Amino acid sequence: MTQTNPRIGVIGCGYWGKNLVRNFHKLGSLTALCDVADSLAHELAMRYQTTCSTNVEEFLARPDIDAVAIATPAAQHFEIAKKALLAGKDVFVEKPLALRLGEGEELVDLSSKVRRILMVGHLLQYHPAILELRRMLNAGELGRMNYLYSSRLNFGKLRTEESILWSFAPHDISAILFLLDENPVSISAEGASYLNHGICDITLTNLEFASGVKAHIFVSWLHPFKEQKLVLVGDRKMAVFDDTETTRKLVIYPHHVDWVNRFPIARKAQGIEVPISQEEPLFMELRHFCEVVRGRGKPRTDGANGLAVLRVLHACEESIRTNGRATAMKPATPNYFLHPTAVVDQPCDIGEGTHIWHFSHVMAGSKLGKRCTLGQNVHVASNVSIGNNVKIQNNVSIYTGVELEDDVFCGPSMVFTNVINPRSHVNRKDEYRHTLVRKGATLGANSTIVCGVNIGAYAFVAAGAVVTHDVPDYALMMGVPAVQVGWMCQCGLRLPCPISTEAASEKRISKRLPNYSNWRAGQFVTCTACGSAYELNHEGVRQVPISTPTPGEAPAGKELVASA
Repeated sequence: MTQTNPRIGVIGCGYWGKNLVRNFHKLGSLTALCDVADSLAHELAMRYQTTCSTNVEEFLARPDIDAVAIATPAAQHFEIAKKALLAGKDVFVEKPLALRLGEGEELVDLSSKVRRILMVGHLLQYHPAILELRRMLNAGELGRMNYLYSSRLNFGKLRTEESILWSFAPHDISAILFLLDENPVSISAEGASYLNHGICDITLTNLEFASGVKAHIFVSWLHPFKEQKLVLVGDRKMAVFDDTETTRKLVIYPHHVDWVNRFPIARKAQGIEVPISQEEPLFMELRHFCEVVRGRGKPRTDGANGLAVLRVLHACEESIRTNGRATAMKPATPNYFLHPTAVVDQPCDIGEGTHIWHFSHVMAGSKLGKRCTLGQNVHVASNVSIGNNVKIQNNVSIYTGVELEDDVFCGPSMVFTNVINPRSHVNRKDEYRHTLVRKGATLGANSTIVCGVNIGAYAFVAAGAVVTHDVPDYALMMGVPAVQVGWMCQCGLRLPCPISTEAASEKRISKRLPNYSNWRAGQFVTCTACGSAYELNHEGVRQVPISTPTPGEAPAGKELVASA
């Protein structure tokens, strides 16, 4: 992947896919196209000067593609997204994530397992009007919210593989959940099939939220005219988002109700147009995807976000099958431990079996793997990625830009930074540097990791050390600034690798790299504690698949395999 633009392949170049192709080309990330309709893909490939394919498997095997965007029919989303994740590609998939809740859950679990980005195309969450409405709601400008009403109506495009519920309603469900920042507690829906038995042409959905807000969603592809409106009714102001308008897309109505002699009187006011950005929402959405692929961040509409919409759709289908009977939505029970004094902002992705202890704070957008432990007074900033089985001891802050892979240990009060030259009066949030701590590394108590460095797998940073440059795999680092003084086994004990006689006799750390001349490249050494074997080569140390070799002897008949 280049430092500037990720290389994106688009799968599905038809009705909506051609818009993805156009915008990825505009972003400078379009690399290749794939569509079963060879003529369609070929035409677009000629227009945008790229290559095209009709074979998905061969397309996903291409090493020059970092990520794929899937705009095929919804029935194919799960199968293609799964293949793409297994092929090691980051994935953008148009809504819905899948047509079955279980399939969506499988994709989210798989993306976490293979450590690939999964983003769902919920376009309205990137629309300037929706972003402005969310700001207004959070600022209290509309007052207490009473209800929302959305209508998405048109004549055609008719579908036979999924109903209008799955085709149109995901847009509005996603927008409403985003605006209210809560999930419904009760859902009811009614639908009617006029063209194909069992495939609804219209549906009316009612959502109830714990906050008292209600939302109503009406969708139809058998309507005499096109309408795409979202109405928000607060007790201070009302707002109308009309996506079919070219100019007055967002209008605020400061209507209010006066009570005269205990009788409500409606007072109307002139609508006020709210200026919003004219930038294309799809361009903003796909730019966000490119940014998270490049920076390995967390998408706003990630797999968990897509699952929340799928759960609502699934409950709507259940209600339609039971003639509109309301379905109670069970609140998601955390499968991790959260101490009563700890705070986790939502949305957040926290793995099963993780423990978060006293006074710790995990900010929204962060991802913590399974079986992690966060000690007392740990702070995890927004959009931080933490792997499985990570131990973070008391008084540690993991700032935006830091990534911890599986099995990392952060000792008490050790320090990360994310800006190289901070000033209180200068905002440098756009200058955050990425710090990567690879699998199994240990960062000792009170050590400091200066931003922008990589800590190698199973490296060991001693207590109080200050790391200012990249650290090789298995390296033992000590001092201020830290220098390498040896090599470490995966089990956490030092390998019998000699350092300079001068440094050893004076019991201090040499300011130059220690002398490893007694352990030459191509020689082997065995950990005295666990028996693991290692080879020294010109790039450092790697573990080899033998149990107890004799130091200095190459294992006969064994192939040397690089460690993770």
